[in-house]
Amino acid sequence: MNLYEHTIIARQDASPAELKQLTEKYSKIIEKNDGEIVKTENWGLLNLSYLIKKNRKGSFIHFKIKGDGKVIEQLEKNEAIDKKLLRNLTVRVKKFDLENNYFTKKEDLEISEKKDKTKN
Repeated sequence: MNLYEHTIIARQDASPAELKQLTEKYSKIIEKNDGEIVKTENWGLLNLSYLIKKNRKGSFIHFKIKGDGKVIEQLEKNEAIDKKLLRNLTVRVKKFDLENNYFTKKEDLEISEKKDKTKN
């Protein structure tokens, strides 16, 4: 089993319901092709470095996947024809970093740190 990190960028005008549908759609494709989703992260609406299909922002969804190349092939094939997506990127990794959330807001991190301190 290979480990992959797969990120998709949806159009900026996609509603939260549409983003949830996209996440479910691609999760089903992964599971149908004998892949396993280790973690799914919604990074939210972020600024793009440059215009992509006349969009300045995009909603990022990140998957951590265990599977073989067939899973990624099917994912990318389906994403190529999806009009709601701007880009996708797949990177093969040696191990997952499940400890850190790099795209959580600073306020959320401070709140979670305070909760951890009160528990100890």
